[in-house]
Amino acid sequence: MKKTQLADIPVVGPERNIAELTIKALVLGALLSMVLAAANAYIGLLVGLTVSASIPAAAVSMGLLRMFRRSTILENNMVQTAASAGESLVAGIIFTIPALVMMKAWAGYDYGPMVAIAIVGGILGVAFTIPLRRALIVEAKLKFPEGVATAAVLQTGGIENDRSQKITNHVADAGFATLLKGALIGSVIKLLESGLGWLASGVAATKALFSGKYLFMGDITLSPALIGVGYIVGLNIAFLVFLGGTLGTLVGVPLNWAFNSEAIMLATGIDAAKPMTALTTAEWGQIANQSWQNCRRIGVGAMMIGGLWSLISLAKPLWQGVKSSVKAYQDSKGDGGGLPRTEFDTPIHFVGLVVLLAIVPVFLIFKNALGGYADANMIAVVMTILMLVFGFIFASVAGYMAGLVGSSNNPISGVTIATVIVSALILLQLMGNEGMAATLGPIAVIFLAGLICSAAAIAGDNMQDLKCGHIVGATPWKQQIFQVVGVVAAALVIPFVLNILDQGYGIGRVSPLNPEATMLAAPQAGLMQALASGIFGAGIEWNFIYMGFALAVVLIILDKIQEKRGSEFRFPVLAVAVGVYLPLGLSVPIFIGGLLAHYLKQKAAKESVEKQQVKESSGLLLASGLITGEALMGVLVAVAAVSFQGMVPYASFSGAWWCGVAAFIAVIYYVYSKVQRS
Repeated sequence: MKKTQLADIPVVGPERNIAELTIKALVLGALLSMVLAAANAYIGLLVGLTVSASIPAAAVSMGLLRMFRRSTILENNMVQTAASAGESLVAGIIFTIPALVMMKAWAGYDYGPMVAIAIVGGILGVAFTIPLRRALIVEAKLKFPEGVATAAVLQTGGIENDRSQKITNHVADAGFATLLKGALIGSVIKLLESGLGWLASGVAATKALFSGKYLFMGDITLSPALIGVGYIVGLNIAFLVFLGGTLGTLVGVPLNWAFNSEAIMLATGIDAAKPMTALTTAEWGQIANQSWQNCRRIGVGAMMIGGLWSLISLAKPLWQGVKSSVKAYQDSKGDGGGLPRTEFDTPIHFVGLVVLLAIVPVFLIFKNALGGYADANMIAVVMTILMLVFGFIFASVAGYMAGLVGSSNNPISGVTIATVIVSALILLQLMGNEGMAATLGPIAVIFLAGLICSAAAIAGDNMQDLKCGHIVGATPWKQQIFQVVGVVAAALVIPFVLNILDQGYGIGRVSPLNPEATMLAAPQAGLMQALASGIFGAGIEWNFIYMGFALAVVLIILDKIQEKRGSEFRFPVLAVAVGVYLPLGLSVPIFIGGLLAHYLKQKAAKESVEKQQVKESSGLLLASGLITGEALMGVLVAVAAVSFQGMVPYASFSGAWWCGVAAFIAVIYYVYSKVQRS
């Protein structure tokens, strides 16, 4: 007989029925889903990385629910479930839909189609994970790191549980206060920088050395949020993003200039016969930027191979996930009536009905995308089939991978890249690339990518939440309802947020209303646009992309070597590829955040396990606060820029550079000292 471990006993046992699905939890979960979706939209478009919001959502809901007379750990769990769904859904949208604006298929972010894609994709992501819950969480017992960490945070809320443990309320208060302090710091610095121009947003330099033969280009973004991102993703990922930035900028730019100087000068409109000593500072800046734009394509090539490799390397877990899903379905038919409260999922026949009903809106979404194309009905049917097949496959992959490496490291952009390539090639055979097909084909591909990426993103995050619920003793079917609540709430606000950010900063393009603003790079969406349009005949410049292919192969070999050695330090291709694609300045603070997290973890290693957990929680909450505060203030500043055109100032303050650097260093010191004192 299998021995039951303490870790297998839920905090709230199945025989207890305490408040769980309540009006205040529904309202709070929906509101937090909207807020975290807005925050993650900003940070995800800025750096191409998103971080799990389950822990900050749990801390916020804990603090707010404590204001009510009676609240329970299960209500708290429901709130964070809905809230983190918003954070995940926005990742699926920002990685794909901005491509439609970049390719000028849309003038802005169309509300109706975006809401339809987000809701349908998100709900299918929830539905696809329901039969996986018991297989991956109860039977396979995958580690689901963020789910376990969130459960640990929830248990500091002061509720008596079945293990007769009582955590005092001041612990929960301290965690909530830490999150708020981080958010306040991040928001104030963003206001002083983007809103008032008192702090510089970054430091940059371009230098032509050795009579113009060596071209240096480097910068650093002075962002507390990026320190927070690096702190959360850890040193491994932070270093790889920085490595990519170094290869693309510090190595790639001067080498490209050395070998292709005439072509670069021609692209910038500068006379190639002009002596280098006669070039102005502004012209050197144009040359450096053009050289860097070429090198960014190395990142595109690496992302392409990285996405395909993700699909190949996930073949085994994919098959295991599908088998587990079938087994879970068979088990649910046999013992559904006798299941305890903590194992009762949404009935499988209801899940099947939801998937069948989703066929209609999915078909209509594609028919709308294809406009007046002659064979729109036939192509829409094909795309609907691809959505259901790829959607289930990649949702299974995302759920399985979330259990292995966590939601923040889940390679959903990689499998979406594979989706874009495969679906574009299929549509190219069906539609050709003449006339309307050349325009409508890439649009249909991006619609499919948006649906699948949304489903996969929700699937990975939801499995983390269900793991958390399994630990604390939640009722699965109620938690699955809250996942849908979070999806719908976030979907209703995401188009507004993207429109505001596009007009205030520009997403993958210069802002039409605020051209002086620093553009949000949206690296994954840029890649989706390049692939979909390129395959349909717009053309892809391959030379630098081939270099990206070679870089990806090297990284894959290094990663397999590290895997064989059993090393914790790995070389995931997509992290390096994103670093190459992004400006170097964004990767520097991410790297600093990763170094800071590693150093503090090493220092805490000599202390007790309880003390280490307290320090880890404090650091994660503070980092999450920095991200959330800066991101939300960034959205508010964009709102001001859109509402009062020309109001957002430029950095005219003469001491903005020094003040920005001082504030950046102060944030690093504050995080260090705060975690140390925890």
